[in-house]
Amino acid sequence: MAGIKDFAALQALRDQLKREQEARAAAEVRRREQEALALREANLFRQSIGTVAPMRIIDKALHLPPQPEPIARHHLADEQAALAQSLSDEFSIESLLETDEGLSYARTGIGQETVRKLRRGHWVTQAQLDLHGMRTDEAREALAEFLRSAGRRGLRCVRVIHGKGLGSVNREPVLKKKVRNWLVQKEEVLAFCQARAADGGAGAVMVLLKAQS
Repeated sequence: MAGIKDFAALQALRDQLKREQEARAAAEVRRREQEALALREANLFRQSIGTVAPMRIIDKALHLPPQPEPIARHHLADEQAALAQSLSDEFSIESLLETDEGLSYARTGIGQETVRKLRRGHWVTQAQLDLHGMRTDEAREALAEFLRSAGRRGLRCVRVIHGKGLGSVNREPVLKKKVRNWLVQKEEVLAFCQARAADGGAGAVMVLLKAQS
């Protein structure tokens, strides 16, 4: 059963990557068409106005606007790394979740005993993130940064509070589903499950992270 689930997840990921690649290719074609159109229009403009005489230079001081501060190379590298680690809303893990009440997930090679330990509170919760009141984009970025920070600090078990959706439209827990979809896309996440009642119940998820070597 685990093999089938992993294969389905891999196929879904491949399909997603294919769609993204096709979208990038289409965008590149549009960009080139726009550049060609701009070049044709520029040539047409130059032909229509004919020969142009240079303006007489007036001896006046030229005041250049202040130049923007240079962007540090390490900052650009951080931005590129963050982009590479960005999370997608198109990825779905519904086929990967166990059908138990806690909708648990374990990455390939992680046994169900690990999930049971996580559900029973075997690991101490070392940090938590509360996403209450955040829009989807804000929540996605906050979760990505929270996981990066937890990894740098060598944390193993964290809690993500996504809420029960009682204040959402139709009282649906929008972030609950999205948080699980995002978590599966992070390689450092080994497993997760719904929190115990004392830790937030259906409004939170317990996450087990990969140990840092």
